[in-house]
Amino acid sequence: MKSLSGIKPRPEISHVLFDFDGTLSWIRHGWPRMMAEVMRQYYPARANETENEICDHLITELLSLNGKPTIFQMVHFKQEVEARGGKCPSPEEMRKEYQDRLDHVIEERAMAIRKGVYKPDDFVVFGARELLTLLKKRGLKLIILSSTMEERVREEAIILELEPFFGRYIYGGGADGAKFSKREVIDRFMREDNMKGAKLLSFGDGPVEIAETVDVGGLAIAVASNEDENGSGVMDPWKRKQLTAAGAHAMIPDYRNPSELISAIFGN
Repeated sequence: MKSLSGIKPRPEISHVLFDFDGTLSWIRHGWPRMMAEVMRQYYPARANETENEICDHLITELLSLNGKPTIFQMVHFKQEVEARGGKCPSPEEMRKEYQDRLDHVIEERAMAIRKGVYKPDDFVVFGARELLTLLKKRGLKLIILSSTMEERVREEAIILELEPFFGRYIYGGGADGAKFSKREVIDRFMREDNMKGAKLLSFGDGPVEIAETVDVGGLAIAVASNEDENGSGVMDPWKRKQLTAAGAHAMIPDYRNPSELISAIFGN
């Protein structure tokens, strides 16, 4: 994995793509463990497997699909359970169980922001706002592309006071998550803006957006954000493994030193 200093600068970049959850927004932090807890109820342990081993496996597997709608993770999990001779509810039933738990946590955090108990930046990945400000000053088109339902992404972007950086360029999933494709959205806006992949810069904490950016010839910077402590400067070990495998050109824990990050990417 190259450090930022090893990146060849790309001054021609015109579009900057951000995943949302874990890349800009920290409002869903802790979601991998929540999802793993739902899955563990139905996961049949094998002889001599420890709880830590099972937890590590479940989180590794679910993060391998991070960036795709949640239903994909549930379908994969059901296949794993059945391969072990176990039984579990349908993928949609498990998705709803997980989503209900997550929605409760999201609403508590959103309400605390609205009431002033927390500031919006307490739930924005460390340094992201300053980076967005610097990118916007350069006249770049900033885009959010998330597998989370689009109306939820826009609502949370407003709560976190991030929406002005992106305007109408906020893309998310629809009611049928299985039909959502980040690659289709990337291909569409590249076609509409008549741009080549070399002009695309992407930040993401999931392997999907990283792999798709690399595939079109863009610069992919992985954000292995800490799910437990915003701004710790420590990379999440599970994310780091998945993002390395996805082919990220460089990896960061958050956006500390945004001026240095800009210089490394653009060469000035």
